[in-house]
Amino acid sequence: MQVSENSQDDFLFIDDSDEDEILDGTSKETWQVLIVDDDPEIHSVTQLALSDLEVLGRRLEYLHAYSGQDACKLIEENHDIVLVLLDVVMETDDAGLNVVKHIRENLHRQDIRIVLRTGQPGYAPEESVIKEYDINDYKTKTELTRRKLVTTVYAAIRSYQQIATVTESRQGLEKIVSGSASLLELHSITEYCQGTLKQLIQLIDQDIECLFCARGQGIIEHADDLSFYIIAQQGYSSVLANQKLETLKDEKISKQVKSCFTQKTHQYFDDSLYLYIAKGGYRAVIYLTLNETLSDIQKQLLEVFLAGIAIGYENVHLFQKLSNAAYKDWLTNLANRLEFVRLLDTFAKDDGEHQVAALIDLNHFSDVNDALGQDVGNQLLTAVAQRLQTLSCTCKIARVGADVFGMIGSQSCLTPDALLTLFEQPFTAGEQKLPINACFGFCTKEHASGSGVQVLNQINIALNLAKKKQVEHFAYYNPEMEDETQWRLNMIRQLRTDFADNRLELWYQPQLDLSSGKVIGAEALLRWRTTDGNFISPAIFIPLAEYSGLIVDIGDWVVNQACAQIKVLEGKIFGDITISVNVSIPQFRRGNFVDTVLSAIKNHKIQPSKLELEITENILMDDPQVVIDALVKLKNHDISIALDDFGTGFSSLSYLQKLPLDRLKVDRAFITDIAQEGQSVIAETIIDLGKKMNLKVIAEGIEEIEQQERLLELGCDEVQGFYYAKPMPANEFMKFLQNNS
Repeated sequence: MQVSENSQDDFLFIDDSDEDEILDGTSKETWQVLIVDDDPEIHSVTQLALSDLEVLGRRLEYLHAYSGQDACKLIEENHDIVLVLLDVVMETDDAGLNVVKHIRENLHRQDIRIVLRTGQPGYAPEESVIKEYDINDYKTKTELTRRKLVTTVYAAIRSYQQIATVTESRQGLEKIVSGSASLLELHSITEYCQGTLKQLIQLIDQDIECLFCARGQGIIEHADDLSFYIIAQQGYSSVLANQKLETLKDEKISKQVKSCFTQKTHQYFDDSLYLYIAKGGYRAVIYLTLNETLSDIQKQLLEVFLAGIAIGYENVHLFQKLSNAAYKDWLTNLANRLEFVRLLDTFAKDDGEHQVAALIDLNHFSDVNDALGQDVGNQLLTAVAQRLQTLSCTCKIARVGADVFGMIGSQSCLTPDALLTLFEQPFTAGEQKLPINACFGFCTKEHASGSGVQVLNQINIALNLAKKKQVEHFAYYNPEMEDETQWRLNMIRQLRTDFADNRLELWYQPQLDLSSGKVIGAEALLRWRTTDGNFISPAIFIPLAEYSGLIVDIGDWVVNQACAQIKVLEGKIFGDITISVNVSIPQFRRGNFVDTVLSAIKNHKIQPSKLELEITENILMDDPQVVIDALVKLKNHDISIALDDFGTGFSSLSYLQKLPLDRLKVDRAFITDIAQEGQSVIAETIIDLGKKMNLKVIAEGIEEIEQQERLLELGCDEVQGFYYAKPMPANEFMKFLQNNS
């Protein structure tokens, strides 16, 4: 029925309409209207007056309350009430107003429309009350004709619908804003896709199933084709994520997802949606089921939501690329050093027991690069990475350095034996089959402490110890190792300081001609006297100096001190005395070593032949050609060369022939028992070899007369040792020469 223009308002609800239909609708949905009045006749008349009314395509559904208390209870129980036709005066004069107050203040229902009606105009509420409680209309029952009642109800419901629309839009936008903020915190593609589906379900507010689908390449590990993969899922009982879309075994969904992707547009159906996402070359399709058709507002909100999701989807891909660049090794696609430190940080702080972290250092990898080229070296590293991933247990693997790998895994699985087994077979690098060995350093969860950087340092300490082992090439970290490392660092620091403060000294041990007993030279020996007057053994500080690289500067200082002492001896009529100094491989490796020695001789104006350089077999074996080339140049300038500790190393005799030697030194190891029967064979062999090569032979470590007598029998040329004199400072050495001249 339609509202007529009848102006006769004398009777309550008189029929002033001239048609029976307001709207012809077919919707099964209704508007719930609550009639509150203590007069049952008012209920009947009101419902009769509005019986044929349809508003915005829906009929009215009526609820009835006959007191204010009943009304409050009904409103609490029925959340779909949109309009309350409320009598002011019922069980009390203000019962209706109390209902209004309960709706607005206690239930916080600002959307419900309220029309106050009263048969007693004297009890009308104040205008301020109407405004404060958002009362939609106020009428006396005598002025409510059918036309006016219909108009009032129609206006109230339309007002409710507008408020509901605004509220739904506002709530939807709030969900989008809140959801977008949450999604911004997700930086992995999988987490972002999963978060998107959760936000989508909240936005649509339906219990649904949904899938986030995209091509797997670049997202799913080892996916190298263009197949569609399920990146994330919601509502499915089985695990589908990271699997191909075909795993779902639903031809309709697979076909529709591909269609949506190809046609680049959303596809809406009564029971499902296929939503297309695209931004910056990154594309995906979201499939979801529907329990009920989406409203226009929901579709509009969905468009807004997807616009933001598309931008976020591109951003998370870009972030993943940056993350890969920052945390992945470009060659092996493993985690890099930075990521391994992060993993170690978690390893150190995690409560899980029976875990172990390890470092794996390939032995002589540089030889592969030098001999076969960097390409083969890279192929070898890739092969090692692949082999490490075949370990029976699940481990986190990283490439920490050029030829160093890191692993974190179960202590029962990640063991020295398991790793050694991986290196039993050669590795395939291009056309090469390369046998490779490695050293392993371990740190158990029990001993891991502090940050990831600290744990990495702990494993590295164990690895360095493993490299020094002759048999077992692995070591587990324990706190005592770190104490030893700290001690070494403190000693190196003190050595640097004391060297700068001129606390190092050269002492001299006389060398004598065995047949005449005349002093013919001295070996310069380094001594370190600390600030408290105590001495640090050379066996301790020389390796520290070599480890720290300080040995090069100290070596230069020793050569200059020796040259200065030779100059002093020349001035004291001991110009025939030769001073021997020991040199190390780091000095030879420095390009200007020869020039440094020649410069020291020139600056101190001494005869080059009075300076003798001693090398050991170990130095010769480290880098033979570099040593030989340098010694040949020095020999050409008349500098003497001696081979120290001969017979204790593993040098080849062919190298011995190439060295420009003047003297061989028989190590004390072959002198100690030389006087005993059958214990002089090696010393005798070295002496005979020296004579055949026209070299002087000097034996060191003489402490007994019997050793001297046996050396005389063997024809040894020269000797030094405690039997003749201990090492002594320069001033005491000068007195020794004066007393034995």
